[in-house]
Amino acid sequence: MTTARTGNGVQTVLITGASAGIGAAAATRMAEAGYRVFGASRHPRPGADGVRMVRMDVRDDESVADAVAAVMGEAGRIDIVVNNAGIMLEAFAEETGRTEADAVFETNFFGAIRVTNAVLPGMRRRRHGRIINVGSLAAWIGEPGEGIYSASKAALARYTEALRHEVWHLGIHVSLIEPGAFTTGVLDAASSHHPAERPIPDYDGPREAARRTLHDSLRHGGDPRKVAELITSVAGARRPKARYGAGPEARWVPLAKTLMPQHVADGLLRRAYHLPRRAPHRAGGRGAPEA
Repeated sequence: MTTARTGNGVQTVLITGASAGIGAAAATRMAEAGYRVFGASRHPRPGADGVRMVRMDVRDDESVADAVAAVMGEAGRIDIVVNNAGIMLEAFAEETGRTEADAVFETNFFGAIRVTNAVLPGMRRRRHGRIINVGSLAAWIGEPGEGIYSASKAALARYTEALRHEVWHLGIHVSLIEPGAFTTGVLDAASSHHPAERPIPDYDGPREAARRTLHDSLRHGGDPRKVAELITSVAGARRPKARYGAGPEARWVPLAKTLMPQHVADGLLRRAYHLPRRAPHRAGGRGAPEA
């Protein structure tokens, strides 16, 4: 059962990446549920009724510290944090420069760590708190054309798991939500469709096929309000689970990865992304068989 109140009154929630998509939907839904909601964004704009927007760049230690201090100064406490801020990058792994890769990890992985570390001291003092990290099913797949993004979300998943055990005895609950494809507007963000820093002609066909697959999936994805409803439910659950999937793929993707033979999973993934399904023969000999 979801509740926005504790013995000390209405619970305060801080949601990063709250200017659009899942973050904005979660902020609106949690305000409707009776939480005191602060939404964080690099470029804050007026939020929905009951949502107080604050400026925060999760890539910057000082910005995170200032925003958390502002929320604490106004609300007195932060009971729940939803680490939702994230960016995508469309490029094959070899084509991705260090600067681009760093930008993805600084937002998707280290950004969540910065915000978490900023709120944990208060949660530890009160022996109460809840951290909800928004990951992605891409952590299970390793999406072609989204290798760095997938890696950042896989890192977030393992960090979330470790943190859950580390703070359990302090009354702090940590959960991971892994959405599949949802229509969040992420493709409209400049960071989501940067061209490859150094495009390699050998990847031209597969890169375009992977790009079309990703765009079609996200444009016809689910309603982000469904993820917002799940976040709100997790925030108020008496015994929150370690992981929650969101979307129709959330049930079968982990099962397929753990139960399906690797060569079968590889073939299905290549077919889904319209990638070459067999390696070409090498000059002067037979090509290696497909793994």
